[in-house]
Amino acid sequence: MKKMLWTVIMLMASVLTIGAQETAEDVDAKYAANLLKPGTEAPDFTIQNNDSVKDVKLSDFRGKYVVLDFWASWCPDCRKDMPEVKALYEQFGKKGVQFIGISFDTDKAAWSNYIAKNGLSWLHTSELVKWKKGTKIDQAYQVQWIPTYYLLDPEGKVVLGTVQHEKIGTKLAELKEQGKIAGCKGTGSCCGEEKKEAQDKQKACCADKK
Repeated sequence: MKKMLWTVIMLMASVLTIGAQETAEDVDAKYAANLLKPGTEAPDFTIQNNDSVKDVKLSDFRGKYVVLDFWASWCPDCRKDMPEVKALYEQFGKKGVQFIGISFDTDKAAWSNYIAKNGLSWLHTSELVKWKKGTKIDQAYQVQWIPTYYLLDPEGKVVLGTVQHEKIGTKLAELKEQGKIAGCKGTGSCCGEEKKEAQDKQKACCADKK
């Protein structure tokens, strides 16, 4: 009897493990199947309802890798993923990767407050229209689930479309290893951060030699 019970328990554990693996593997197949394919030119759009910038377009960031994060402050899965997205920004934003948050919020105050409260200091935009009830950017990018993420190359073409932030992180790490994301070029806060890091390393090196 005990042997049979143990066998049943092991079979159930195996089924649960296989189910979990299939869920992890199939989530993109289920929710990202219709996203723009790699090599597709990313549809251009203008940053909207952002008091910090005016007349800025996606195409203005040609020459950089760009991460697009489709989300909303009312979305539980988006809020769950946001700390990891923030970590990616902190790791790769200073390397010159441009992050753009594209929200489906309709309440500007709720959207802005969430951004401020959670320190999401990258570029943000929103049509402030109810998702799938008048929004246009979701149609252009075939977004049927949030969060959804895209990685674009410096030519403005899709590298990857996914609903898993882990895949974005993995691809960015690969590009960094290949030397395609070597650091910030030009001017801006990311360059200032890299300069400070270099100065700190130099100070530490000098201190070690004393």
